[in-house]
Amino acid sequence: MIATGKSENKFGFPISRASEVYAAAAAMPGIDVVGVDVHIGSQLTDLAPFEAAFSAVADLTRQLRAEGHEIRRLDLGGGLGIPYQNSNERPPLPFDYGALIKRTVGDLGCEVQIEPGRLISGNAGILLAAVIYRKSGEGRDFLILDAAMNDLIRPAMYEAWHDIVPVTEPGPDAEIGPVDVVGPVCETGDTFARERTLPMLTAGEMVIFRSAGAYGAVMASEYNARPLIPEVMGHGDKVAVIRPRPTYAEMLGRDTLPSWLGSPAESNG
Repeated sequence: MIATGKSENKFGFPISRASEVYAAAAAMPGIDVVGVDVHIGSQLTDLAPFEAAFSAVADLTRQLRAEGHEIRRLDLGGGLGIPYQNSNERPPLPFDYGALIKRTVGDLGCEVQIEPGRLISGNAGILLAAVIYRKSGEGRDFLILDAAMNDLIRPAMYEAWHDIVPVTEPGPDAEIGPVDVVGPVCETGDTFARERTLPMLTAGEMVIFRSAGAYGAVMASEYNARPLIPEVMGHGDKVAVIRPRPTYAEMLGRDTLPSWLGSPAESNG
């Protein structure tokens, strides 16, 4: 879970200042105060924090209306979690989430906006990677993949968990053991998982990162001059490349020299 609604977070302002802030906004020319927005965090797997937040929003809406503001829109944010580590985990269903919204703010007559992006796309996508090399270190082994932190940054950014499974299911007698799953970039943070129990995979074998549909491709970068990986969409037995891998020429071609530096020929004299 990632919290965004605490006092130490950069987002929003304290609810205790709401009357002051809304009054200031309403006095500004060209500003029409119409709504209340809240976002308490992400990857929440319990409805209780939502209920507390939405109840507070309902009370605030009534207070602001009493103070003369025409509140007619509520943005309740997102954050409803999905199973990442344990497929048996059962986060609240969208139906239950909707019922909670109706119970807490349904009597206010407001337009309600929600942001369920992860819930829609998270488990709809995977990251496919190949093993480059298995390295035996001092006291631990490393499984080096051709995918890196620039392709899926969630583990490096906030130690997020993604299930990692081999594409080819190992036999019942396959040797398994703990490995650190890492990428090839020269960064300590280029680590997907530590001491993850996996079969003894070798170069060329493939693995899948589950639940990579949210914040995978959209947060990817070309850090370390690594081209963005292809994005493939599948439906039944149909597949299509919807974002091809760029070439190095295309990557370099986006850069231009400013006219005041002169041409390369002039610079070389």
